[in-house]
Amino acid sequence: MSEKLIETKMINKSFHDPITIPILKDISFSIDKGEFVSIIGKSGCGKSTLLYILSTMDTDYEGELYINNQLITGLKERELARIRNEKIGFVFQFHYLLNEFNVLKNVMLPGIKLGKYSLKEIKDRATEKLIILGIEDQALKMPNQLSGGQKQRVAIARALINDPQIIMGDEPTGNLDIKNTEIVFDIFQELTTKFNQTLLIVTHDIEFANRTNRIIEMEDGRILTK
Repeated sequence: MSEKLIETKMINKSFHDPITIPILKDISFSIDKGEFVSIIGKSGCGKSTLLYILSTMDTDYEGELYINNQLITGLKERELARIRNEKIGFVFQFHYLLNEFNVLKNVMLPGIKLGKYSLKEIKDRATEKLIILGIEDQALKMPNQLSGGQKQRVAIARALINDPQIIMGDEPTGNLDIKNTEIVFDIFQELTTKFNQTLLIVTHDIEFANRTNRIIEMEDGRILTK
């Protein structure tokens, strides 16, 4: 039996600057544990706005958001920050690695922030994630010594450090060439098939989306297909 990981019920969002402009309209759908889901649609259709609501970073909306059957809407920021750090991993178009730290320390940082494990355990977990992603030999290098594809793999390792229930990506291959896009897709697919990791990826890359388990297509703030 499938297990719902994320569910939205009639989510609406508008921007008010200075007139009210509807951005998301009646968004209702769910994502099951272990699914690899992509969100597609033209620029401005609301994809990234929806992702930021699902990630709990945007709380200014109407409707209800559930993660693991827990109502997230209305929780205080402190509780939302804990949920983000513990249950959600993020991969963006740009890797956002900190240049003053080596690869291993960059991967460790969310684990240190969570404070759930000892420093040695966090280091061991970070090393394990780098091994999964095939870049353990880069652990002591600084970010500026890595290629674009390697940096994005480090960013994925960092997203995995706290064993999140879902990884959310906002155009994670948008800054990569074809070869590295293929590498990142293969990593995502392996995470789903081998580790039952749930993935939700916003993308403009139709070829990428067509290879995921399910496509959610958006247009003008609404979901066309889900």
